[in-house]
Amino acid sequence: MRTDVTFDSAGLKLAGHLYTPDQPADGPRPAVVVSHPMTGVKEQTAGLYAERLAREGFVALAYDSAHWGESEGQPRFLENPFQRVEDIKSAVTFLTTRDEVDPDRIGALGICAAGGYTVAASATEHRIKAVATVSAADEGSWFRDGLAGGQSPAELSALLDRSGAARTEEARTGEVARMPIHPDNPERGDVKRSLTRHVYEGWEYYRTPRAFSPRTENYFALRSVDLLTQFAPFQHAGLISPRPLLMIAGTEAISDYFSIDGIKQARGPKELFWIEGASHVDLYDLDEYVTPAMVKLTDFFTAGLTQDKEAPAA
Repeated sequence: MRTDVTFDSAGLKLAGHLYTPDQPADGPRPAVVVSHPMTGVKEQTAGLYAERLAREGFVALAYDSAHWGESEGQPRFLENPFQRVEDIKSAVTFLTTRDEVDPDRIGALGICAAGGYTVAASATEHRIKAVATVSAADEGSWFRDGLAGGQSPAELSALLDRSGAARTEEARTGEVARMPIHPDNPERGDVKRSLTRHVYEGWEYYRTPRAFSPRTENYFALRSVDLLTQFAPFQHAGLISPRPLLMIAGTEAISDYFSIDGIKQARGPKELFWIEGASHVDLYDLDEYVTPAMVKLTDFFTAGLTQDKEAPAA
């Protein structure tokens, strides 16, 4: 069952979908906060994973982060990693107030950028008892170095110049400078041939009926760049220990090195679980890859959120 909910995060009202199992329970259930990728909304991959977790007996919360979807926050489509971390902690707080949730059995799952945000939030949020990611991304590294390290220092410097100029322009005129995300040529037959696999798959997921949502746009606020550049989500991953960490990645994902790095910086118990043949975006919604990921996540959260169970230190 899906219920529309709202909750507060640093003074902003966030909109969420609370998924609960159809079968009755003897008491409060374990719960999982599911956070969406950068530029995503709750109706896309986060909602899919939340709904499937509910099928497995968990209460699951998918929500729109501040500045996105139906949640409050100005300017629209600002990607602020520090607010995103706060949103996750606020989602945990919301779950602790629900009668159907056991407040001592709450986990967190982050997808893409939210994988990094979830690791960062969980480092100091002890109410999160088990931490998982799917296709995790380190957005700080992405903007500092480029995806797979393909960006020069000069390119970063120019990007930060544009971000600063965007702040000035917004203060002077109220206009929010935009940075495009995906190609805007959905009718061209040569789109796939002209783009890298990752860029094409991102366009196909977000800009076609596969997962298009009218609640998001094909850009984000340009001044997000300096916020993202200074963010280092795995810096304190070691503080998650002795709580368990699971990171799931596809063997064909260009972003695989983010999960490798996150696991390396964590202390344990920890596991990097590979989905054979999956790309970064494949794990958003393609059943042949989501299903094995869900089997692993179900086992992980079942074990990690068992009442009174403490994971051993590494």
